[in-house]
Amino acid sequence: MRLQTGITELDKLLGGGLLPGTMTVVLGATGIGKTQLGLQFAQQGLEQERERGIIFDMTARGDAQSHDEYAARLYDWAMQVASPDGLPTTDAVWDRAQARRDSLHLFHQAGRRVSTADLTTEELQLWKAELNRKLQTAIGFFYGNFVHGVRRCVVDGVEPVDRASESFQFHLFEYIYHQILKKEAEWVARDFFRVQYRANEAQVREHAYDHRQLGCLMLCTTHEVMLDDLISRPIETGDLLSNANTILLMGKIRDGLKMGRALYVAKHRGSACEDTIVPYEITETGLRLLV
Repeated sequence: MRLQTGITELDKLLGGGLLPGTMTVVLGATGIGKTQLGLQFAQQGLEQERERGIIFDMTARGDAQSHDEYAARLYDWAMQVASPDGLPTTDAVWDRAQARRDSLHLFHQAGRRVSTADLTTEELQLWKAELNRKLQTAIGFFYGNFVHGVRRCVVDGVEPVDRASESFQFHLFEYIYHQILKKEAEWVARDFFRVQYRANEAQVREHAYDHRQLGCLMLCTTHEVMLDDLISRPIETGDLLSNANTILLMGKIRDGLKMGRALYVAKHRGSACEDTIVPYEITETGLRLLV
């Protein structure tokens, strides 16, 4: 059972869609259409799983990615945006009305850089402490949605850095991916409830989900704008690209005296995939591949 992206032509390129239980990384410059692609993937969950996907906004500098505005305009989707201070407690997580939220901007107006190279030793320690405090919030957001039927998530707002290994955002995402998305539901519940786990054990079993059915789409902004530069980009040791099952590249292409946009599937384990550069356009309903 593939997770469809909501773009029929792209699903055909991917052999039917994305593989559940794996990570997909989308790379491209600001304004190239990554957020639209992510929202189409999230929206498609309503048709396949009867639950829209969730958005985890990792933007740390400046405003959020305006997912709620895009969702309202593209799909008439009135997003329920979670407050980092207002997520469900361990007593309320079983209440769908309190736990089910569409998006979370964890570092709203944090004003922090995303690379360790930007910080002094003292600033680094303070920032790590802030990250640790927010991890419990992240667990509550994901677990509170997964127990109510959500099976796909979009991670957006990942900013470019010179070295992936120095990125705070990548460190946080690796925790989320390995300790939440790739972890059995019971163990995520243990991390969430902690000393209250035994009191909630029956509910945990009743709301169990299969983590192998979860899909993750990670949207990363790059310095590179042209698609040719993205295709030739080297993969650094520790780069998330080395662990991704699927890599989609989105960039500008030159057609004579005009510029256009095109997509390239650089990696897709599990299916034969054409080695084709496919132009696309951004319409009032999202991305449309021109094939």
